[in-house]
Amino acid sequence: MAENSTLKRRAETLDLLQEKGKISVPELSKKYNVSEVTIRNDLAHLEKKGLLVKTRGGAIKSQPSSLVLSLHQKQQLNYPEKQKIGRAAAKYVQDGYSVVIDSGSTALEVAKNLSGFKNLTLITNSLPIADICANYEGIRIIISGGELRADMRSLIGSVAEKNILKYNCDVAIIGADSISPQKGIFTPLNDDALVSSAMISIANKVIVVIDSAKFKKKSLVKIVDTSQIDVVITDDKIDADFAPLLNDFGVELVVVQ
Repeated sequence: MAENSTLKRRAETLDLLQEKGKISVPELSKKYNVSEVTIRNDLAHLEKKGLLVKTRGGAIKSQPSSLVLSLHQKQQLNYPEKQKIGRAAAKYVQDGYSVVIDSGSTALEVAKNLSGFKNLTLITNSLPIADICANYEGIRIIISGGELRADMRSLIGSVAEKNILKYNCDVAIIGADSISPQKGIFTPLNDDALVSSAMISIANKVIVVIDSAKFKKKSLVKIVDTSQIDVVITDDKIDADFAPLLNDFGVELVVVQ
């Protein structure tokens, strides 16, 4: 899909800019095999969002931030990998469990694999996840409440955070926009980080579902430190160097094929 390739190229352009500090139009044109006009349009689009500063012939960093995409847009990126991750994460859920799941696109794939349970309690701030699981007879659904973030169809803010903190769960399944083995998991927006952090604090086991591309990204707001995570599930494109780094923090790394 053209939209998918454009979004991916722009997200990767920001990642490259974070690494190098500056980028050039000819460099990007060659890298992505597109015209320089297309690259200039990309840079103009990203500059309007305040994510970079255009220069003559390229761009420089403005601030350490990630491209904020809607849920629909995120679903299109690395979708086969997210499907596999979703199936693997669902295996950590057992009948009789209480499970809290956040609003990410990969977490949505987990929800699609929760049919067949006879007695499961689900807490979520995601309207799409609640809608999917409403079709499964054995799941009791609790929605966090809060302010609607329309682009993600999620509920955020102090009301959502406060309501989540009332509960005690067996498992939390959390997505993120980026991960650093040494520092933790991150998201672009503070309200999202507060809700995800609350979910993690009420769970006995914390599972982070994240495709391998997120290991090379940077995002603005920390959700939690790596030491607060029990399991990371990702795809087989992950760099081999990351496994020992996660193991140093006692995190189990599950790589799906």
